[in-house]
Amino acid sequence: MSETCSGNCSACGENCADRKEESLLAEQNQFSDVKKVIAVMSGKGGVGKSTVTSLLAVAASRMGLKTAILDADVTGPSIPKAFGLQGDVKTDGYGLYPAKTAGGIEVMSINLLLPDRESPVVWRGPIIGGTVKQFWTDVCWGDIDCMFVDMPPGTGDVPLTVFQSLPVTGAVVVTSPQDLVTLIVKKAVNMAKMMNIPVLGAVENYSYYECPDCGKKHAIFGESKLDAVAASMEIPVLARLPIDPKLAALCDAGEMEQADTAPLAEAVKAIVG
Repeated sequence: MSETCSGNCSACGENCADRKEESLLAEQNQFSDVKKVIAVMSGKGGVGKSTVTSLLAVAASRMGLKTAILDADVTGPSIPKAFGLQGDVKTDGYGLYPAKTAGGIEVMSINLLLPDRESPVVWRGPIIGGTVKQFWTDVCWGDIDCMFVDMPPGTGDVPLTVFQSLPVTGAVVVTSPQDLVTLIVKKAVNMAKMMNIPVLGAVENYSYYECPDCGKKHAIFGESKLDAVAASMEIPVLARLPIDPKLAALCDAGEMEQADTAPLAEAVKAIVG
């Protein structure tokens, strides 16, 4: 170490033995105090990741936790629709203020900032990543016990930005029973592990359909292989969610907070406990 060392490794060109690893974490907004950040991710689209994110947030809120959703799926944001939110974001000299659902869940999504929620977001990766980062640095979240980050599918720019820029406590991987998805799940789990993010477990969506007449469960997308995959990846199975037309109707109506979250109750306890 040089005698003139200031201790600021980021401003130093020397490669000394005492050099500290530089952190890429973005500074939290001064009016935010977020205790836990849970990334909800999948290796591909179409597995109902935003639905699972919404249900996890509703279940956590019902437990009495102050809950938030940061919608990092910028080019395909489903979260505002699920909660019936549109253009409810306010701003002042201190930053942006998230919209609030009827049940008190704080939400920030690009669709809340667009003049028309049907307008496409035609941005390149770096701009999208920068926007997600600003949702952390420029939004006055207030006092939040648990924030769920709805990640875009895959292992590209935005998941990398989230894992590097936000103090992610852990990741929940969403899957469905198809063979292709189980392969992609392994990629998502391996990415999280590469970024030193604890994988809290997996949630299987569209696991089965229960006949309302006879009560028999039908594996519409094939028999689940999640137990074997989870065991091979050394992660727990948090929950299996059925195909539920009532849930789809609630999402379309913007009434996700009326959904039954009982199948995720134990999962939320494991995640936020």
